[in-house]
Order: sequence, then structure tokens, then C-alpha cells
Amino acid sequence: MLRLALLQYPVERPGSLTDYAAKLDRWLSEAKLRGADLAVMPEYACVELGSALANASPATEAEELAAMVPAADGILAAMQKAALKHNIWLLPGSLPMAGPDGRVHNRAPLIRPDGRYAFQDKRQMTRFEDERWGVSAGAGPSIFETPWGMIGISICYDVEFPDHVRAQVEAGAWLILAPSCTDSLHGFNRVRIGAAARAMENQCYVAICPTVGVAPWSAALDVNRGRAAVFGPVDRGLPEDGVLAQGALDRAEWVFADLDPQLIETVRREGAVLNHRDWPSARFERPALAEYR
Repeated sequence: MLRLALLQYPVERPGSLTDYAAKLDRWLSEAKLRGADLAVMPEYACVELGSALANASPATEAEELAAMVPAADGILAAMQKAALKHNIWLLPGSLPMAGPDGRVHNRAPLIRPDGRYAFQDKRQMTRFEDERWGVSAGAGPSIFETPWGMIGISICYDVEFPDHVRAQVEAGAWLILAPSCTDSLHGFNRVRIGAAARAMENQCYVAICPTVGVAPWSAALDVNRGRAAVFGPVDRGLPEDGVLAQGALDRAEWVFADLDPQLIETVRREGAVLNHRDWPSARFERPALAEYR
């Protein structure tokens, strides 16, 4: 069993990287005390640092990004230190980082309790990232080996596209983590609906985890809406609506779910329907034009 902890992360105003690290420590202390094995935080959660790092109040979108990118290594080191201290698997959200191609990518590190980490990049850019912020598409989907089996990460908009998650599932993932950052209920519900659909069609678990709160001093994280949730196959042995856990809308809190990888195997083998097995036969080439008679 995996005890998964999802943080509805309150966007606040840390004055420094030290303040941000202290906040990580406080929240992870609670998660560890409540038995979490793997803690997940939202996409771009650390961007709450942007205004302080830019030394501007308020900072513009461009100023926040320009300050965040050179600070990425230090922020990542604080994340590693937190995982080591609490001896926990940690997906601390994502952060904008410069890639070897010179472009800025949205990267989510999965950090082991020993401090080692690997990245999943965001592949599909939202209009904000692409047209206004200058964050570019990164590498395609990966999977991550853990003590509970293979898992995947599909960051926010990525979970709205079936093929991103399907590639991870076909490579062995039974759980998909989808950290998100949405500034409206429209955006949140797009992520929620996408995650629930991916869980149904792949017969896997999908967990979403948003930023919450209002931050008028931050250009990038000004409004944050949503709730954390875990979705599973809509089948025997699971909730009838597929919702295993969910938090209160827009409230800062941990949401916990105890997940059994073996149940996924059972559903894929013995479910009332076999979406996971039947996916290949449901794929089609370009539809032919129907002829009226």
C-alpha cells in the first residue's frame, strides 16, 4: 500500500528562500506525522518566491520568471533537503528551469528519501506559458521506479491529453501524479475532468494537486482555485463515481489516500469492462467519409 499525501498548497509571500524552505518543512512535518509515504505539491508552487527574488512589489510576469530561473538550483536544493530530513518521497511541484537548449522549461522533480531525483518536463504549454511567460515544451513522458511500482507524472495541461498518460501506462505506470496550477474553476475542472477520464480509460489511479489562494502581489500566481483529488477506475471494489479522495475547495490542507497497486491489476484483469486491455482495439485511423444512400 502507498499512503499518498496531496497538498492543496496555499500561495503565500515568503520573503526569502529560507522562508520558503521553512514552509516546506512545516507542511512535510505534518504529512510525515500522518503517515505519508509520498507527498505531492502543485505545479509552480515555488513561484510564490518570484516577487521576493525579483525584489519588486509587485513584480511583473517577466521579472518573476527572470528571477526564478537562476534561483532554480538553490530552490531544488531546498526541496532535496526537505525530502532527506523527513525521509519521504517528494514531488515538490514544478519549477521553471533553463534547459541545455537555452530555453526555459517547466520541470517537476521526483525526489527520493535519499535526495536523488529525476525530472518530468511539462510537454503541452498553456497559452499563458507559451504566449506570455516564455516557458517552452520540454521532453516527453517518462516513468519513475518506486518501491510501489512504476508511476508517471503528467503536469497540469498534460493530463488533459490521453496520449501523454497512455504512454506512461503502457510503460508500466499504475499511478499518475498531476500537479496543477489553475486560476479559475474552468481551468481546475478541465484538469479534474481530464484526470478522471485518464483514470477510467487506463484503469489506473490519477491524483491532482492544485495551488490555492489569492496573491495580488504575484503576477504569475495571482488567483488559484481547486481541490486535490484521487480518481480511480469506475469499477468493482472502487467508489461508484471513481473518486477515492478529495479536499475542500480552495482550502489549504493535506488530502490523503491509501492506494493499492494490486487492486489496479485485479481491475485490469477482472473488471466489468477492460478499458486498459481494449485500448489498442479502440484506436482508429482517420475516419472515412460516410456515404449516404
